[in-house]
Amino acid sequence: MEQTVEEKLKALYELQTIHTKIDRIRQVRGELPMEVADLEDDVAGLETRIQKIKAELDDLEDDIVTRKNLIKDSQANIKKYETQLNEVKNNREYDAISKEIEIQGLDIQVSEKKIREFGFEIATKTQVYEKALADLEARKSDLDAKKEELGTITSETQKEENELTAQAETATKGIDERLLIAYNRLRKNAKNGLAVVTIQRDSCSGCFNQIPPQRQSDIRQRKKIIVCEHCGRILVDEQMAMEAETA
Repeated sequence: MEQTVEEKLKALYELQTIHTKIDRIRQVRGELPMEVADLEDDVAGLETRIQKIKAELDDLEDDIVTRKNLIKDSQANIKKYETQLNEVKNNREYDAISKEIEIQGLDIQVSEKKIREFGFEIATKTQVYEKALADLEARKSDLDAKKEELGTITSETQKEENELTAQAETATKGIDERLLIAYNRLRKNAKNGLAVVTIQRDSCSGCFNQIPPQRQSDIRQRKKIIVCEHCGRILVDEQMAMEAETA
């Protein structure tokens, strides 16, 4: 059986009332879900950064060990060449071995310079590493606090929200598909989620613009679905709102 316009309006207003209650519950959570998600991203980013810095520090330590081993090798070679100097038979051999000793000495200087550079880089990166660790602990602490707060709020309201969601699903089944599409589009576009609103003080309670007397009369007759000329919301009379509250 085809619904009357009045029945359609009542069904829409009932659905809006349920959705408004759900919206209020979610408003209590405010920005908490988003804040939790942002903090989780921060923690993940810091953990990745810390791992990267730690790997760089390990590489620098390895580089220092490698350079120290090169210095030991060069020192061993110098001793070997110095022994050979005592056994040379001519100036050409002496000059060649002396050149090798000089090269090994230069290699030692290069390695010592590199070790100092690596040490400075380690000191700098260690400061960054320690700050990142401190930042991570702070973010984790904030995240735990926000999660606990969100968990408390959610546990207090989840049962009510589930019940209201079930009511909304039931109410939705009694609404014409085209009307429901229009309703959902209006809810999505409205900042406060209101698609169906009442007349209050001769004005649309959605956008607060004045509604002409004749249009108000048409709305009270409930013979056709009328929308606000300014915001496009579906309008119902105050009496219908009162009837819904006492139902």
